[in-house]
Amino acid sequence: MNAPLYNAEILRLTTAIPHDQRLRDPMASAERRSPICGSRVTVDVNLDEAGRVAEVGMLVRACALGQASAALLSAHVIGRSVTELAAARDELAAWLEAGQGDAPAWPGLDIFAPALTYTARHPSIRLAFEAAAQAAEAAAAGSHR
Repeated sequence: MNAPLYNAEILRLTTAIPHDQRLRDPMASAERRSPICGSRVTVDVNLDEAGRVAEVGMLVRACALGQASAALLSAHVIGRSVTELAAARDELAAWLEAGQGDAPAWPGLDIFAPALTYTARHPSIRLAFEAAAQAAEAAAAGSHR
């Protein structure tokens, strides 16, 4: 793969993270941290009556790849179900682990194709998706964090 790891689109996303403020009283929250680089993402969620994300808030203290991933998650998370978030998390992890193939269906994840061979960067890319899925699962189960 010849594309640069830190391309213009990834750098643009680091400055455009939607929902970049924590929610005041979330139904649930989850924090994920990368032990490799110390990147950290906290996601707060509120679900609607149908179990879909109605509100999301984030605190992102991550490297450029983690920030870009958080921006992509945040831009497309409203209206997603708990099942959809779990599937997105699992599909992203499987794609990164495989190191090849088509990017998951979540919009924009193909920008991480150059990172497939940089396994040390994978945890940062997964953080926002892991935290969002965990928070949504906790909110659906009624366990506040």
